[in-house]
Amino acid sequence: MKPSSPQNPVDLYFMDARSKLIDIAAFMDRVGKDGLADDFRYQAFLNALQALQQDSQRAQAVLKAFSDPTTEPIPQATTKAACGAWPGEA
Repeated sequence: MKPSSPQNPVDLYFMDARSKLIDIAAFMDRVGKDGLADDFRYQAFLNALQALQQDSQRAQAVLKAFSDPTTEPIPQATTKAACGAWPGEA
């Protein structure tokens, strides 16, 4: 198969994306096996996966799926480290 152009994103990024997708499938298998599908981070992850299929601005939609949608600041931080997903509901 001959590449259509040197800047073709499929030619450039397919193998990397394929590898990441396999990693995602393995992650989901481990979460399911361990019975942790109710974890808020995993639920945010599933929402982000849905955003990939439903939105034309995929990167922005995925970021929003993990982000805190509130606009009012909290009085003080409740944890010392970020957890990667917002635990509340929009």
